[in-house]
Amino acid sequence: MIQTFDTDNVLFDVLKASLDLTSSINGGIYVGGERPDNSVKEDIVINTIDLTQDLPQRGTSNVNIHVADIDVKIQGTNQKKANNKRMKELTTKVLSALTAAKITGLNYWITNQNVIKEAESNQHFVNLRIEFSIH
Repeated sequence: MIQTFDTDNVLFDVLKASLDLTSSINGGIYVGGERPDNSVKEDIVINTIDLTQDLPQRGTSNVNIHVADIDVKIQGTNQKKANNKRMKELTTKVLSALTAAKITGLNYWITNQNVIKEAESNQHFVNLRIEFSIH
């Protein structure tokens, strides 16, 4: 049986192996709480939120793609807004890396995508929900 540490590492290894992705971000790829505090860089954070302990195992993980907001002027007022163009570019690279990978004894698929505003910073992140089936 595998543990949540293993599913995190599977996703980390897949994303870290994508030169197209790693050369495109100005931050890093992190597991769980490893992202530097107060980072404003383009970081990718992976975490597993559940994993059954019976065979076959099923689990759910998140891949979060953090991107700093951009300054825009709306009706004469400067505001911080989501950098949707950049989030889409990075999400396309992440999706490409995830869908291309094949791992023996393990299947995963992307079930959801959402954009979320960071509560305490001028950032948004794309949340990709990944479902696992481990044989």
